[in-house]
Amino acid sequence: MQLKFPVARWPRSCVEVMIPPTSATPRPLKMNEQERTELEAAAFRRLVQHLRSRPDAQNIDLMNLAGFCRNCLSKWYKAAADDLDIEVSLDEAREEVYGMPYAEWKKRYQKDATPEQQAAFDKGQKT
Repeated sequence: MQLKFPVARWPRSCVEVMIPPTSATPRPLKMNEQERTELEAAAFRRLVQHLRSRPDAQNIDLMNLAGFCRNCLSKWYKAAADDLDIEVSLDEAREEVYGMPYAEWKKRYQKDATPEQQAAFDKGQKT
């Protein structure tokens, strides 16, 4: 099953994450599509659990360091649901990633961006 993630649906910062080309050719793993899907799903669940356990890792820092954040994961989750014709709202997708309603997470954990964080974010959006 091939998922399509339409770039036009989301802002540049969350979707157009490009993986740089590499000269190394990856070794093909010996697994079927079901096994691959299960491994990818397990890795996604672990990433989400890790991010839930680290509310001190602010979204702006994630964006500045890695080019994606919890909001990006939420939007990718929603886009995947849309591609599979599964009805999931953006709020529901955010709750899956944040582990609670987004407004509650923001109230509990989100801090105002420092001028340095904001400047790094703005610089990253221009490249």
